[in-house]
Amino acid sequence: MHLHSLSLVNFKNYPAAELMFSSGVNAFTGNNGEGKTNLLDAVHYLALCKSYFNPSDVQNIRQGEDFFVVQGNFELNNVPEMVSCGFKRGQKKVLKRNQKEYERLADHIGMIPVVMISPTDSTLITDGSEERRKFLDSIISQFNPHYLDDLINYGRVLSQRNAYLKQAFQSRRFDIDSLSIWDEQLIPLGNRIFDVRKEFVEAMLPIFRHYYNFISGGKEEVEIRYDSYLVDDTFSVQLANALEKDRIMQYTTVGTHKDDLLFMIGGFPAKRFASQGQQKSFLVALKLAQFDYMAKQKGMKPILLLDDIYDKLDDKRISRLMELVSKHNFGQIFITDTHTERVLEIFDRIQVDIKCFFLQGGNIEVCKDVHHPSYAAENSNPS
Repeated sequence: MHLHSLSLVNFKNYPAAELMFSSGVNAFTGNNGEGKTNLLDAVHYLALCKSYFNPSDVQNIRQGEDFFVVQGNFELNNVPEMVSCGFKRGQKKVLKRNQKEYERLADHIGMIPVVMISPTDSTLITDGSEERRKFLDSIISQFNPHYLDDLINYGRVLSQRNAYLKQAFQSRRFDIDSLSIWDEQLIPLGNRIFDVRKEFVEAMLPIFRHYYNFISGGKEEVEIRYDSYLVDDTFSVQLANALEKDRIMQYTTVGTHKDDLLFMIGGFPAKRFASQGQQKSFLVALKLAQFDYMAKQKGMKPILLLDDIYDKLDDKRISRLMELVSKHNFGQIFITDTHTERVLEIFDRIQVDIKCFFLQGGNIEVCKDVHHPSYAAENSNPS
């Protein structure tokens, strides 16, 4: 699977742009603020129907415009596929495959597997449990559509259960039978979500350790622990034990919506004790493990998006990462970096072909020379 071409209209800083890609490594270079990361995000939109960085579709419309359209031409299992995602202010988002609109965006998830590695991933370590649950859900949903349906239904039933708890508290009329209606729906959904997450974490852990050891040189022991209320007891028992607390708090205090992942380096929480370089290595290894696991589950290699890969990684770790990429068939890769020559020289040194785009002042041009890049506008001038 790979992306042949990408076209944008009014997407973020691009009034219009068209690019043709290599099936191997593609790099976007140029100064900060030129829109390199926006191109990666456009690919992410076509895969997961949303931005990796900004959950608000309206904020991804170019300033002063009313809509955006992102379109990609893919080759999937040797079959051409055209995917487009469009959004207009005040209207619903429209996703099409070969000109046919999806009834549910969720039905598209998993068709184009993708893995993004970005400096913003640091929130997986530094922020609260919600970020790590989103990470779990984003991966599993791309290869398990039943899991995605369970997530959607769990969220719906949880909202209704919470609404009843709030209404019962305000009216001072609580009926255990009414609450049981929601519990009977919530429990099997939560159990299935827990089982899938637990199996996934256990299966991905050795893959993650392998990649971390390679990038770091095997200097530290790393661990990922799945933390859930359902580890200690069944969901039904947990809900029964939390009943009085739920009534007082007016929301459901236990369940898979409270799950977390504990990241450990050298036996200590990565959030508090790991250096920035260790945290970055941890995150890169985590995403490469995601790539490996998804490739096996899907029977195809995801598109790998590497945003600002030099952020907080020393030269030695960068070299090991590039060595890893060069020695393994990672399929199609997109990279961003501020230094054109650095990217070209690294891949020239490891003898890997690369197509490099230079972004400046709204122009997207193709780099022609490794050591002294000249630029020829082989792609469109988005103006």
